[in-house]
Amino acid sequence: MLDFLNEVNWWCLLLLLFLAFLLGWLLSRWALKNKYKAELEDCQRENSKLKNAGYAKAKSTFSTPVVPAENEIRAIKTRDAGGIAVNNDGETGEKPKLNFASFGKADASEKDDLKLISGIGPFIEEKLNGIGIFTFDQISKFTREDIETVTELIQFFPGRIERDNWKDQAEKLKNK
Repeated sequence: MLDFLNEVNWWCLLLLLFLAFLLGWLLSRWALKNKYKAELEDCQRENSKLKNAGYAKAKSTFSTPVVPAENEIRAIKTRDAGGIAVNNDGETGEKPKLNFASFGKADASEKDDLKLISGIGPFIEEKLNGIGIFTFDQISKFTREDIETVTELIQFFPGRIERDNWKDQAEKLKNK
């Protein structure tokens, strides 16, 4: 008889725990539903205001020509009529040219593994190859102007070539 009562107590305890879990789960769903319901209504209200404001502006300016006021955003010219990129100051944004006379020309047949230089990964190596830099010898002969031009052409962090000391690393690697 004592075993039977002990077993009944365990089942009652299990049932009470399950009911407590169920009650907690239902209350949390109800609380979250009310919380997010208010936020959803606010979002829908703001969305409808934006839509209505857009329609009102479109209707009012449909028959009249659009002349932007001084405080409104205007388009920025990025290309001229020939398709050449234009800087924000209106000048054409042509890329600088590398001075191959100072560090020499090379092609893909002479290619070194530039990734051996600390600071050059596969992505930067691909960019360097794209502008005509393939060998350690070329990098070891960089001048200050060459470094600035390469940095601008590969759109790399300014000063990184000097910080990682590519020139000296390339010098050591080309002598191996």
